Amino acid sequence: MPGDLTIRWTRRSRALEADAWEQVEVPLGEEVENYEVEIRDGATVKRVLTSSSASVLYTAAQQTADWGAPLGPGDTLALRIFQLSARLGRGAPASITPQF
Repeated sequence: MPGDLTIRWTRRSRALEADAWEQVEVPLGEEVENYEVEIRDGATVKRVLTSSSASVLYTAAQQTADWGAPLGPGDTLALRIFQLSARLGRGAPASITPQF
C-alpha cells in the first residue's frame, strides 16, 4: 500500500560460530528468530512492532496514528531493534535513525 514502510536489518548472532569467515550467513544461535522494533519519539516509545524475520512492515495507517500523517521525504525515524531470546530475553538493541 502507498506509504507503507518496510524496515530491514541484518541479523546478528549470539552463537560462538558467528565469527567463522567461511559462512555466508551467521548462525541464528536461537531456536526461533524473533524481533521487536521500537518506533520512538525521543525517549517515548510510540509503537512496538514484532517480526519473525529481519524486516517489519510499518503501515501508512500506523504512521498516521503515530505521527498524524505517513512519513515522507526529509523525515527521520528513531528505531531500536531487539533480537528476542528464550534464554536471554531482549538482547542489546541496535539503534538507528533512517532518513526518508
